[in-house]
Amino acid sequence: MITHINGKLVEKNPSHVIIECAGVGYTLPISLQTFSSIPDKENLLLFTHLTIREDAHILYGFSNKIEREIFRLLISVSGVGPSIAMTMLSSMTCEDIQQAIGSEDVERIKSVKGIGIKTAQRVIVDLKDKILKTYALSENTNSINNTLKSEAVSALEVLGFHRKKVEKITQAILQNWPEISLEELIKKSLKSL
Repeated sequence: MITHINGKLVEKNPSHVIIECAGVGYTLPISLQTFSSIPDKENLLLFTHLTIREDAHILYGFSNKIEREIFRLLISVSGVGPSIAMTMLSSMTCEDIQQAIGSEDVERIKSVKGIGIKTAQRVIVDLKDKILKTYALSENTNSINNTLKSEAVSALEVLGFHRKKVEKITQAILQNWPEISLEELIKKSLKSL
């Protein structure tokens, strides 16, 4: 299983990115969520999911582990393939999907192109209990990231950098590297400032 890819960002489109890694260019379909969180810089890390079909091997890219986990849960539901899961991730945030499934909001899920009422009901029935796992993942990542972010922002502010700019940069770095250390977060932020 390929868990992530880290390389040079060659091309960025709303539907896919091309990353060059060790001399090989990989095309990864992405959601609009991931597209909007990808910074326009040379190096990029994306979490991945590999789907093997009869006619293709497709490596999907995600900006964070929560989005990848929700994608995997969605494709485990009968009638929801990778393209519908990506459409859902493009039209709703991870939090919206979690809330819609958790609160059994059939209309919200049905509003996604390609999902009918039966599929929406099946998504809720199959995933209501499993979605709690992604809630826990979100809460742990967010609380750790909030602490890291505030410590990094304070340190960089002491060095004389503008708070708003520092917050924006540290947030972008944390989205791409959610398990980064404080020291690395500060170093990467300094390179971007």
